[in-house]
Amino acid sequence: MGFSDLISKYMKNLILIRHAKSSWDEPVSDKDRKLTEGGKNDAALVSLESRNLLIDKFVLFSSNARRAYETATIFATNYSVPLNQIIVKEDLYTFDENHLEKVIKSLNKDLENVILFGHNAAITNFVNKFGDIFIENVPTSGFIWIKFDCQEWKLFKKGKIQKVIFPRDLKI
Repeated sequence: MGFSDLISKYMKNLILIRHAKSSWDEPVSDKDRKLTEGGKNDAALVSLESRNLLIDKFVLFSSNARRAYETATIFATNYSVPLNQIIVKEDLYTFDENHLEKVIKSLNKDLENVILFGHNAAITNFVNKFGDIFIENVPTSGFIWIKFDCQEWKLFKKGKIQKVIFPRDLKI
């Protein structure tokens, strides 16, 4: 085992992605709202920009809300990940950062690199609680990569933000 292998065993990489812009046009439940065309375009833009940053092995988890899962499928497609590898977790349908923290701390310790597709205000508040950079608001399709120096998810504390990608920054 080389030095880089040893370092990776003590690091956890978490990428949080807020679902893309969803539609309020149809009279459906909150969980059943679908993405707008603009939301789909933003998700594609961010996923294409971020795909070369990814570490080889990562696991995708999505909230069971339609808008989060549709966002996850756009990213998975552009990351060349089969859609059947997206793990839908009902407990990621949360707007509370404390609940999101519990979900993340419950992840299997063997998972080193995780991508979660979820919701605000949980994502913005989680990033500001555990990241080292204040972000006023993670927009729809926003991508935040935080690295934690720990061996197990249940032990993470303050992390270091590695990368932030927002759709508006790619449209200049």
